[in-house]
Amino acid sequence: MAILIGDTAPDFTLESTEGTIHFHDYIDGSRAVLFSHPKNFTPVCTTELGYTAKLKPEFDKRGVKAIGLSVDKLEDHAGWAKDIEETRGTALNFPLLADTKGEVARQYDMIHPNADNTLTVRSLFVIGPDKKVKLKIEYPASTGRNFDEVLRVIDSLQLTAKHRVATPVNWKQGEDVIIVPAVSNEAAKAKYPEGWTELKPYLRIVPQPCA
Repeated sequence: MAILIGDTAPDFTLESTEGTIHFHDYIDGSRAVLFSHPKNFTPVCTTELGYTAKLKPEFDKRGVKAIGLSVDKLEDHAGWAKDIEETRGTALNFPLLADTKGEVARQYDMIHPNADNTLTVRSLFVIGPDKKVKLKIEYPASTGRNFDEVLRVIDSLQLTAKHRVATPVNWKQGEDVIIVPAVSNEAAKAKYPEGWTELKPYLRIVPQPCA
């Protein structure tokens, strides 16, 4: 059964480059980005892991824990980590899981038989502090992910969880947002006394609320 947005993320226990990970305990009130890699020592995965390591300060600032998954052996991860540091200039600074039996990959529907029977596609999940799936993205093995987009979505998720707003197309941190239709004009006046721009009754634009 596919994992859908709003579902509870399956819990698991696996060994990683940073010791045993009990996933729900690892999240521990934070958000998590769980993302899979088709195979160790592959070029696209190496670039992704290196870039994610460089983004760690940005993830930390947002209270997000990154965690990678590979179906290769834990002892192979160390050699790959050296390659990542050598070629990308940043050491691996988050756990890389060793899902050698593919159990977690199957739990999260990361293996797509029509693409490959054994290797995972590039699945990515953003999981909230409530252990619920907030975002899922899937790429083919040949296409590297856009982790800047992942940060953008996390910014939106955090903002919209706190305020009754939605973020429009191509929104970035600091830009105008949309008052959701469920908020009446009366309620909106109390929250936004300086007003808003009404393009349509259902499309009300307002500056981004303070964090």
